[in-house]
Amino acid sequence: MEDEGPLLREVYPDLVDELARLLEDEGERYLSIAVRDLRIVAECGCADDFCQSVRTAPHPPGEPYGPGHRNVMLDPDEGMLVLDVLNERIVYVEILFRPPMARRDVSR
Repeated sequence: MEDEGPLLREVYPDLVDELARLLEDEGERYLSIAVRDLRIVAECGCADDFCQSVRTAPHPPGEPYGPGHRNVMLDPDEGMLVLDVLNERIVYVEILFRPPMARRDVSR
C-alpha cells in the first residue's frame, strides 16, 4: 500500500475548521464535509514567504488540471484561501498572506 500523508485536520486543525465553515458559508456542503478527510501529499515548495499552500492529491508540477477543474475562492478574515477542486475533490489548498501556521507533530 502506498504511504499516505498525514490528515490535514491532525496537522492544522484550526485551518480545517475554518475551511469547513467558509465552505458551508459558500454553499459548498459536500466540500465542507470532504475537507475533514484531506491528506497532505506535499507542501507547495515555491519558497515564497507568503505561501503555506499544500497539495492534497498527487499532480505533476506545471501541468493543467484539465476538464472537471474549478477554483473555490473563500473569504477568510485574513489572507487568501483558494481551493483547486477537480471532479468535486479538493486537490490543492492555496494558503496565502496569512500568519505562519503552527504545525502539529503527528505520530504515524
